[in-house]
Formats: sequence, C-alpha cells, structure tokens
Amino acid sequence: MNDASAAQTGSLPAWDLSDLYPSPDSPLVMADLDRAEQTAKAFARSHAGTLASLSGAALAAVIAEYEHLQESLGRVASYAQLLFAGNSSDPAIGRFYQTVNERVTAISSDLIFFSLELNRLDDSALETKLADPALARYRPWLRDLRVFRPHQLSDDLEKLSHERDLTASAAWVRLFDETVAAMRIKLDGQELTVSDTLNKLSDRDRSVREAAGKAVGAAFGDNIRLFSLITNTLAKDKEIEDTWRHYPRPGSYRNRANMVEDEVVDALVTAVQASYPRLSHRYYQMKAKWLGLPKLQHWDRNAPLPNDDDRLIAWPDAQKQVLDAYGAFSPELASVGRQFFDKPWIDARLQPGKSGGAFAHPTVPSVHPYLLLNYHGKTRDVMTLAHELGHGVHQVLAGPQGALMSNTPLTLAETASVFGEMLTFRSLLDSASPAQRRIMLAAKTEDMLNTVVRQIAFYQFETLLHDERRSGELLPERIGELWMKVQTESLGPAFEFTPEYSVFWSYVPHFIHSPFYVYAYAFGDCLVNALYSVFQSGHPGFQAKYLEMLRAGGTKRHKELLAPFGLDASDPAFWNKGLDVISGFIDELEAGG
Repeated sequence: MNDASAAQTGSLPAWDLSDLYPSPDSPLVMADLDRAEQTAKAFARSHAGTLASLSGAALAAVIAEYEHLQESLGRVASYAQLLFAGNSSDPAIGRFYQTVNERVTAISSDLIFFSLELNRLDDSALETKLADPALARYRPWLRDLRVFRPHQLSDDLEKLSHERDLTASAAWVRLFDETVAAMRIKLDGQELTVSDTLNKLSDRDRSVREAAGKAVGAAFGDNIRLFSLITNTLAKDKEIEDTWRHYPRPGSYRNRANMVEDEVVDALVTAVQASYPRLSHRYYQMKAKWLGLPKLQHWDRNAPLPNDDDRLIAWPDAQKQVLDAYGAFSPELASVGRQFFDKPWIDARLQPGKSGGAFAHPTVPSVHPYLLLNYHGKTRDVMTLAHELGHGVHQVLAGPQGALMSNTPLTLAETASVFGEMLTFRSLLDSASPAQRRIMLAAKTEDMLNTVVRQIAFYQFETLLHDERRSGELLPERIGELWMKVQTESLGPAFEFTPEYSVFWSYVPHFIHSPFYVYAYAFGDCLVNALYSVFQSGHPGFQAKYLEMLRAGGTKRHKELLAPFGLDASDPAFWNKGLDVISGFIDELEAGG
C-alpha cells in the first residue's frame, strides 16, 4: 500500500503480545519451560501405568493436571508462533521460534504415554469410571481422543514420531514460510512482498493485474523446484505416517481430526462439483461480459466490476461496520467483539516479513485470542475483518470449556467466522442503493465462489497430488498439470489460462501447513448459508441457540450442534440448501443484466 492509501485507511492497529510474555528474552519464558519440563517428568513418573487402576474421580484429577500442563506449553508455543507470524524475516525471532518448538516438543514427549494409555482402557471399564461426575466432565474429550484409537502406534514409535517432527515435516514447513516471507517480487520498479503483489490482482487497472499475475508466476516459477521438493517431501512423509497408522486414504486423518465422517466430506465435494456449471461457470461467463472480454485470464478472477468505486475504507469505518452488524444480531456478540478493538489484540499493519493473509489464533483459555490481518482498505478486507473477528469471538466464548475442550474442529471452527461475514454483508446490503446492491451481490458471490468452489478445487488438487505421489515423486510440470486440470474444471469455459498460472499452486500455504484443511472453508460456508436461512425464517430463539453453539467449543459434534436448528449435515440435501443461496445470488445478478 502506498503512503496515500495508508493515510486514507487510517492508523492500523498492532498487537501487544505482552499478555503472553513481556519479550522473547524475558526470564519468564525459560522459567515456564523449565517448570513445565520438571512437572511433565514428575507427571510421567507418578501416573504412567496406573490409569487402569484409578477411580473415576482420581482419573479426573490426573486429567486436570494434564490439562494444566497443556495450557502452560500452549502459552509459550503461542507466543513464539505469533512473534514469528509478525516477522519471520528476523533471524533472532526465527531462532527463538525454533528453540521454543524444540523445548515444547521435548517436554511433551514425556506426556505422550497419557493419551495412549487412556486409549488402551477397555470401553466398559472406562464407562464405569465415567459414572463419576468429575470424570463425566471430560467425556467429550475422551470420546474424541478414542476416535484415534485404531490408528495409534506403540508408545516408543509415537514418541519417535513426535520428536522427529522437528527435523521432518515441521522443518519443511518452516523452510516454506521463511522462503515466501523473504521473497521480493519486482513490479513497476518496486520490490513488493508476495502479499502486496497478490493484492494487485484485484486492481482496477487490467494492465496492473496482468503485470502482477505474470510477476507472481515468474517469481514462484524461479523457485518452483524448491516448492516442488517441499511438497513432494511432505506428501511422502504423510503417506508413510498414514500407512503406519492404517488410514484408508490421504484425507482420512484430517476428517478424524475434524470429527466428521469421510462420507460427509464426500457428499460435500460431490455436491459442489455437480454445481460447478450453475455456480462458477455461470457467474464467470457473466463477469467476462461485464468486463467486455471474450475470455477471462487468471488475473481477472478478482477484478473489480465496472462502476465499483473500489473506495478505500478507513480502519475506524471498517470497525464500525463490523461491530454494528454484530450488534444488530446480538449485543452480546458485539460486546465480546469490541474487546479486540479496545485492547491491542489485532495486528492489521502491512510490513515486510509479516505472515500473509489473515488468521485468528486462540492462544490458551487463560489469556485471549489474537487476530492477524493485512488490511489494504478494500471491501474484501472488511469482510476478512468480520471473518476473523467471528473466529475470535468464538474462541472467547468457548474458552471456559478449558484447554482440552475449547478448540473446535476445523469444519465447525469456520461457522462463527462465516456467519460474522454474512451478518456484515447483509447489514451493508440493506443500506445500499440499487447500483451498490448489484456490486455488493457480485462481490459477495465471488467471495463465496472463492470459499466454496475454489476451496473444493484445492481439495481435489491435493487429493490428486497425494494419490499420485504414492507412485513416485512428481515433477514440477506434473504438479502444474494437476493444478491446471482442477482449475479448468472448476472455473469453467469463461477462462483461458496463460502458462505461468501452472505454478500458482505453490503459494497456497494450506497445502503445506495443514493438508486437506481447505474443504473446511466450503463446509463452513455451506453450513452457514443453511443456518442463516433458518435465522431468516424467524426460527424461535435463534440468537440464544447460536451463542450456545459457540460456547460448546469442541464438546459437541456437528449432528448435536445443528439439531436445535433442524439441520443435519449427513443429509445430502443439506449441502444443496447451502449451494442454493449462492445460486440465488447469481440468479438475481443474471436478472439484472
């Protein structure tokens, strides 16, 4: 962003991580790690091999000890992770991040026995113990832990896998992050970060978009052997892990972690694929006509529409728009969200070395979440703020469930974020003029296509890549072919793709950080579309039920959470209910010409 743009968006907030620790060199950091190390060793000495003989109340007390240890380790790990996200170009921060990761990994090695031994308890014996109210509190955590029971290895192998992760997958992920953070892309006489260059792909000037698209392609093309090596290595590492653990297919571990059945994910993917023609294909053909182009290029996908004023939105205005929308739905929701602005819990600045994109990091229940954004002042950035604030509010409300049960599976973790986006969008839409309404509908449709169609295409790409990797290493050109295949199928005949687009898979961090994560966005978007339609229908007590759903954290599965709203994600018709919302927006745009 140039100086004029920065002035127009206003002063952007920076987070203050001192609620976690005063600084990386604070004695408190190492003191907490040393204390956690001693406690973990004592915990293992006291409890290893004893769990089967404990009463329900005694086992609950041991789990509480374990939970406290996880909170201690999570606090310092979160601090290191957030520091690194704020500036991964600083070697001192990189060193601190690695040091903390190594210490946390070593300490938690002493705790591996605990979940393994719990999973070896006989079902009937565990049920007897769960009759005690103290242990019954942890039933949801024990339920989710035992999902992995068929896939766990011997204690020694689990410990080896855990400790080697630092020099295996975690090391490759760090290499990817540091490489992308250090990249500078030459564009129009400037050297821009990857994030700033990707932002140019939504510029009003087509020549700027084209130059940015080609520059991104050239920069990642120059590094494509490295990114291909990282991708191949991580895919092989995952295959080895999956084989040893007897997961039926590459995405199965992620589905188990999300507490969702493989068949439910398959139903989502099938429904979205079948809807490509009525969604993305239809919309982008309209967009090509609006832009006066016979065909769209990849740099036109996020182009502003004609008559879109594309005005810069100052940060205080973005804050007001989001909080007003939250408040109109639920004053309590807005009250929780306002804390993020009143306190230094958000970093929205644009600066070199900072992680691209946006995220909400929950840290630990005894502290509070932090939000990272890269705020460029566009309408999409306001929607991103609404999205990440939804995550943050969800994490605050779920915090009382404790360190073991506050985290929500990825599929449900997107619910509050996407719902927050929808609240903000509907609020702005209600006050828009007819001309503005059309622009806003188109922008929202594009965001939903990016969330649903694009993410399912990403999921298909990962599936093809991981399946084929089992037969041997993939050349960069072959990975590019798989990418172009799914992009062509998902985006449709309105597009033709120039050759450099074949490397665009390599900048997507989710493929590296969290394999098969991406479908969770589509899951969340379709779920929220269905949920929002229930809200619009005047469902009695909707707000109270919604807040209760967020407070549940990870204690309930999707069936239990959606039942009060009369929804069921295992019903194939459920996904079409969500996709119909997108199709309805496109119908309205089509009718308007």
